[in-house]
Amino acid sequence: MSSAEHEPTSLPALTAARIAQRLDARGSVYGTDKDGDLVGRWDGHPFWFITLGQSKEYLQVRGRWARQVPGTEFGNVLLGANAWSETMVWPKVFVRIEAEQVAVYTEHTVDYEHGVTDEQLDLHLTIGIASALRFFAQLDERYPEAVPTVPVERPADPPAAPIAYHDPARPTLD
Repeated sequence: MSSAEHEPTSLPALTAARIAQRLDARGSVYGTDKDGDLVGRWDGHPFWFITLGQSKEYLQVRGRWARQVPGTEFGNVLLGANAWSETMVWPKVFVRIEAEQVAVYTEHTVDYEHGVTDEQLDLHLTIGIASALRFFAQLDERYPEAVPTVPVERPADPPAAPIAYHDPARPTLD
C-alpha cells in the first residue's frame, strides 16, 4: 500500500445548513426553534437536529416521546428503556421527570470532526429518527392510554399539505 492510500481525504464540514439541505432532499417538514436548532415532527414526536461541540462537529438527533404518563410510572418506563438499551445499538434512551410526568428522550450522536458526506448525513438522520420511532412505538403499545403532550415548538411555516414521502421516519405535521 502506498502512503497516498492513507492520506486523509477532505470532507465537507458539518453545518446546520447541510443538515437542512438533507432534510429538504427528503421532503421533511421542519423549522427552527428559539435556540436556532432545526426541529420537526415525525409521527407526532418532536425531533431536534443539534450541532454540538467547540467547532459544532457533533450531530445529535434528539427525539422526545410525544406522550406522557404519570411520574409513578417512572420506574417501569426506565426498566423498558434499559431493556431496549441492552439489546439495541441505537438510540441512546433516557427517562426523566418533567412537571410530575415521565419524559422520554432518544439521542443519536456522532462526531464529524473530520467532515461528513451527504450519504453519512442521510444515514445519521434515518438512524436517529427511525430507531427512536421504533422505541416510541413500543411505549405507545405499552401505554395506549397515555395522553399526547402539548406540541413542543411547532415548525415555522409548514406546507399546506403533508409531504408524501415514504421514509420509515416519515415527516408529519402533528
